[in-house]
Amino acid sequence: MKSAVETLNPTRVRLTVEVPFEELKDSLDAAYKKINQQVTVKGFRKGKIPARVIDQRFGRGAVLEEAVNDALPKFYTQAVNEAELNVLGQPEVDITELKDNETLNFTAEVDVRPEIEIPDYSGIEVEVDAIEVTDEDVEKSVEQLRERFASTSPVERAAAEGDVVTIDLEAKVDGEVLEDGVAKDVSYTIGSGELLDGIDEAVTGLEAGGEATFTSQLKGGSAEGKDAEVTVKVTQVAARELPELDDDFAQLASEFDTLEELKADSRKRLANMKEYDQATQAQERVLEKLLELVEVPVPEKLLEDEVNTRKHNLEHHQLGQMGLNLEQYLQIQGKTVEEFDAETKEQAVKGIKTQFVLDELVNKEKLNVSQEELTEHLMRRAASSGMSPDQFAQAVVEGGQVPMLVGEVARGKALAVVVEAATVKDTNGEVVDLSDDEDEAAEAGETVEAAAESGDEEKAEA
Repeated sequence: MKSAVETLNPTRVRLTVEVPFEELKDSLDAAYKKINQQVTVKGFRKGKIPARVIDQRFGRGAVLEEAVNDALPKFYTQAVNEAELNVLGQPEVDITELKDNETLNFTAEVDVRPEIEIPDYSGIEVEVDAIEVTDEDVEKSVEQLRERFASTSPVERAAAEGDVVTIDLEAKVDGEVLEDGVAKDVSYTIGSGELLDGIDEAVTGLEAGGEATFTSQLKGGSAEGKDAEVTVKVTQVAARELPELDDDFAQLASEFDTLEELKADSRKRLANMKEYDQATQAQERVLEKLLELVEVPVPEKLLEDEVNTRKHNLEHHQLGQMGLNLEQYLQIQGKTVEEFDAETKEQAVKGIKTQFVLDELVNKEKLNVSQEELTEHLMRRAASSGMSPDQFAQAVVEGGQVPMLVGEVARGKALAVVVEAATVKDTNGEVVDLSDDEDEAAEAGETVEAAAESGDEEKAEA
């Protein structure tokens, strides 16, 4: 077999392949065997029909077509390996010449990873938010904890914001009560915004036994998106009572004996959270600077596929879980279809560039992924997916996605290398040292995943 490579542009090549006919022998034998099992010819047992009879009855062309379809992937892969190409996606194959008992010639156009030159990144400088935990931050944290330990007690008065009301609901569309439009004994905190639009105004001022009617657009159910006439009846009004902020509360809500100890722990936890946010911010901004330094051509077909994947995931997964369609989502976001398309394309380009650049860094820095690192990454991914580690691991193996996970870990390590080499200062002008963070590579991996979110480029590689 002979093959030659023609570069069409930085991200696409054309392979020209010439295959001597004798190299088709195995595929021809397999074609005759397959056809033998599929057809019957009077006078011959199934599977025992001579090749010349198959040629006469069904045509040599049918055999050649079956053989070529069987052989093409093997010859294509061989040509790719000989040329040491890093291909992306599926090739567009064109058989240019097929002469029986002489030759098979074909071309294959396919996207390839562009060659990327990684410049010196040690000069990257970024600024991040300074870590500051104020007294107000601590008070807010403690107040949120206090809210969780609130109790309720029935009251004989009109309902007001913050009260917990028990209500019955009935929704009508075009005068007809919906089958799924009746609910009894629903507990609702006025002002929480957790039910229908307009319900806060409707129940405020009502006492137990009172009812009101209002119009609201349904967010789910059989009449999702339609305006409904909703009747709400209040069966009980209860006031929320917050515990006193004292040492007794600290002992009730935590492992601490005093309120001061509880506040000190809240301050420490808030500082840890802000440190994590600061590290994430540093990684995001270093990544932005790195991408600005590198010229990365993006394959058109890969970009098209990535854009379509992002749109599909948004419409059929994320929005579906929220009970929204794309039109409603854009209305809420205040975006036009054109703005959404442009934003999606921009995000897709960034995701692809991120993978290309960091993969090149993995090679340049000779970074490897240990079994321990892969296991830790799998545990984190399992936790975020809501699956057990065993379930997630099984899904990954069955889906052939282990290389994808390895790639995610390696890219996280590559970004961590760049962050460590960069100069990071906070808004106070102080140098931020992230090198002591044991979870730096893991956090960087999460930053990479966010940048390349829903990217299936790795899966598309041949």
